Amino acid sequence: MGVKLPVSILGVPTDVGAGTRGASMGPEALRVAGIVKAIGQFGSAVKDCGNLRGPTNPDLPAVNGFRHMSEVVAWNRSLHDAVYVELKGGNLPIILGGDHCLAIGSISAVARRCRETGNKLRVLWFDAHADFNTATMTPSGNIHGMPVACLCGHGPSPLTEIGGHVPAISPQEIRQIGIRSVDAGEKRFLAEIGIEVFDMRYVDEVGMRRTMEQALTGICSGTHLHVSLDVDFLDPEIAPGVGTTVRGGPTYREAQLCMEMVADTGRLCSLDIVELNPALDRRNMTAELAVDLVESLFGKSTLMRMHQ
Repeated sequence: MGVKLPVSILGVPTDVGAGTRGASMGPEALRVAGIVKAIGQFGSAVKDCGNLRGPTNPDLPAVNGFRHMSEVVAWNRSLHDAVYVELKGGNLPIILGGDHCLAIGSISAVARRCRETGNKLRVLWFDAHADFNTATMTPSGNIHGMPVACLCGHGPSPLTEIGGHVPAISPQEIRQIGIRSVDAGEKRFLAEIGIEVFDMRYVDEVGMRRTMEQALTGICSGTHLHVSLDVDFLDPEIAPGVGTTVRGGPTYREAQLCMEMVADTGRLCSLDIVELNPALDRRNMTAELAVDLVESLFGKSTLMRMHQ
């Protein structure tokens, strides 16, 4: 089916939420890898809106359990406003990160728009990490490990209130796929809150097709499907350009299947691509792989397939 909405690309060149510098260069690496042309070939009008602007990374230690709180809030407020404008205009926003703290801004805007339109929301969170830490549980204070918790209402009010509604999303609206690194406190908290997590053991046991079928269950014509793709979801053998590599991730074909099955729903309405760190990449191969996956999200397939 693919996607036919007009696409707006928003670069968010910051790594204020991360522990390793370099994700701020991610948007340009994705552009160099040809993301604008790649999307355009599938029939969608594509507008590159350039980069948002925000505070620089002060590279300071955590204060009260959070690193760079004011900078993270500033970037996410700016992104929330930009994404909301694009959604209200009937466009499909693609956020080029930047680190994964940015999902607070993008998804809070998506959730706000869904409340206004009455659309059902489904978030697919492709990641090696659950990103469900809080200030008391985090070993580092890096806010890129906290966005899911913040979106579910567990975090500081400047972050949980960005979309004007707390919580921005309910735990029932998110599915996490590819998880293989979870802190001890996060494990207990995830179980308490009831987020549906398809970790890599589950993928190993039932296969990626069955995993995705379950993650996509219940999606219908009134669903806004948001994909939040952290490139560390992928196995570092094929995607080395990330600051938080975890061995044992999905293969190239498993990742492609995920994106192809999302495309088959015809419901993709917004997308984050985050945590690409060109400083750690090899000849931009991780950015090129990310663009390859985006092509599959927009309908690239080996053969023409008949849909029931």
